[in-house]
Amino acid sequence: MKKISFIILGILLIGCETRQAEEIELSANDYHNTVDRITDIMVHDIFSPPVASRIYAYTNIAALEVINSGEKNLPALTPQLNAYKPIPKADTMANINFKIAALVAQMEIGKAFIFSEEKLVNYRDSLYNIWEEKNKESFKTSKTYGEKVAEHIKAWSSKDNYKETRTMPKYSVYTDDPSRWQPTPPSYMDGIEPHWSKIRPFMMDSASQFKPEEHPEFSMEENTVFYKELKEVYEVRQELNELGNESDEIKSARFWDCNPYVSTQRGHLMFATKKITPGGHWMGICKIASKKSNLDFEKTVYAYTATSVAIADGFISCWDEKYRSELIRPETLINQHIDENWKPILQTPPFPEYPSGHSVVSGAAATVLTQLFGDNFEYEDNTEVKYGLPSRNFTSFNQAAEEAAISRMFGGIHYRAAIENGLVQGRDLGSFIVKNFELTPVASR
Repeated sequence: MKKISFIILGILLIGCETRQAEEIELSANDYHNTVDRITDIMVHDIFSPPVASRIYAYTNIAALEVINSGEKNLPALTPQLNAYKPIPKADTMANINFKIAALVAQMEIGKAFIFSEEKLVNYRDSLYNIWEEKNKESFKTSKTYGEKVAEHIKAWSSKDNYKETRTMPKYSVYTDDPSRWQPTPPSYMDGIEPHWSKIRPFMMDSASQFKPEEHPEFSMEENTVFYKELKEVYEVRQELNELGNESDEIKSARFWDCNPYVSTQRGHLMFATKKITPGGHWMGICKIASKKSNLDFEKTVYAYTATSVAIADGFISCWDEKYRSELIRPETLINQHIDENWKPILQTPPFPEYPSGHSVVSGAAATVLTQLFGDNFEYEDNTEVKYGLPSRNFTSFNQAAEEAAISRMFGGIHYRAAIENGLVQGRDLGSFIVKNFELTPVASR
């Protein structure tokens, strides 16, 4: 009788353990929270926009690879990625919680790429403690597989030329060429990431695949296209001065600033005002669309991954042209030739002018998001609230991209050609990614 009782008790304990594994339920919010945590750390560490985009892409790819290894209901994106090899299989598929494994892989990649590792480790360990307490065996198996995938992704990332570009020479400034970019006030920083075009693209066949139309030929003759565009930047700023800081144009310029290098000087002190990057802003928009559409965990990962790849290749494409054109910023020419006291509304970022990075990245991200969530997708963008800016409402992703692009004119940091041609460049790239990834909608409208 006792023997039978022990057998029954053993069966009950096994049943309880099985039910306990099922209780480790994760939602899309768990994924959003981890993306947000990585974003917060990148803002703290002041990552440049191109470098931040690389981190977003690899962390999301790692998570999607795990999900696709267990859930065969999402289109695979990775076969189309450059130099990519399939992830290793798990030793056993039994007892793996693929959502946990996806978050493990995502956080392990993030930890390897950021500076303030302890901030992510503290967050990660708090999650690990919760998962392990609920079901130790399932957590252990899931964690092991997530780490295995992360190592595979890290090995792939190690061959994208990023490490090599860390030791390449700084951008050289030649003041004898009046058209060539020069560092701008107040901190006169060196050109950021002059060798970013050497980073292996995720989807493009080369950094120059979507080379934009050439900018108007440099000339300070008053009847030339280039000079007229320069005067337009100057005159728009003067008009906005009359409208005041409450004008919608100035509000949009500040909303889309997304410059992690803003320097503030008070007396002899200079300090940085930390902000989100343009890519980070569009990842925030992906979050808003995913939550509004009530996407589940798996589709949320899919949406983030496609968007992050578009953003990452957008920066490679944009930076390829920036350091080929090496075009001087409006602020420099206006101060030299028109008004030495003129200042743009926004602080000019530390890299060449053409094309507008916001235009390229926004065009690419908006095109992908439109494919995923549909056109005429209305939403309230509260991405910048945590950085002290109010929300703005948009009727579509394309409307947001167009506002982000023209906001650079209102901000006084780009000529019209950089804005318009950059938007075309980004949209062409976005369409290429939609086609080659065979992106399918994730939300029913």
